[in-house]
Amino acid sequence: MSLDHLFDRNVAWAQAKTRDDPNFFSRMAGQQSPKLLWIGCSDSRVTANDVLGLDPGEVFVQRNIANVVHTSDMNLLAVMEYAIEILEVEHIIVCGHYGCGGIQRALGDDRSALVDHWLQPIVMLYRKHRPLFDAITDPIARVNRMCELNIEMQVRRVASIPTVENAWVRGQKLHLHGWIYGVEDGLLRDLGPTIASAAERDALVSIDDRVRQPAEPTSGVRLHAIEAFGRAGAGNCCER
Repeated sequence: MSLDHLFDRNVAWAQAKTRDDPNFFSRMAGQQSPKLLWIGCSDSRVTANDVLGLDPGEVFVQRNIANVVHTSDMNLLAVMEYAIEILEVEHIIVCGHYGCGGIQRALGDDRSALVDHWLQPIVMLYRKHRPLFDAITDPIARVNRMCELNIEMQVRRVASIPTVENAWVRGQKLHLHGWIYGVEDGLLRDLGPTIASAAERDALVSIDDRVRQPAEPTSGVRLHAIEAFGRAGAGNCCER
């Protein structure tokens, strides 16, 4: 089957970019200098640049099924080392998404494929706390809860990698974030907290405690609403 239509779309895209910004590709050909490393899911609907509204060159990306951080994954470790030590990124974002197929697989009973080895850390967390997850009667809510917890678990794994620890030791600015994306509304949500040092990492409650005490994700929409409310409240206070 020919894929000529994709080349046609590429030509149309390149021409449109050049029309809108004649210097776009000359800038892209220069040295990349992103300040963000995105560790995300391979899901075709969740692409970092589109979700963040950023141009190519503004975010360094590593993706895999269910955004799992395996500390033996040489691809991930190499990407992180390059991002931290060469590009000197200031933020690492672990971003998953609601309704993740990998998470659905991990919560099922089939263990017949190679992907199940990849997902095993998620499976083990689920099994350890199965009564708490089973108490969530809505299957969609159950999957989405595990999607959130998986991100929190992977942020903790990123924080334990020596490349990250060494960056903190030498005083390099490096902030770790756990975010989740809603495919149905296009919004990112912050699962918090941001980690910027080994001390902050060590002060985190365990992932087991997070299973028992869920955090409420915060979207940009909610943050704007809170800020607007605060401004309105300050205005009312002054009026009084």
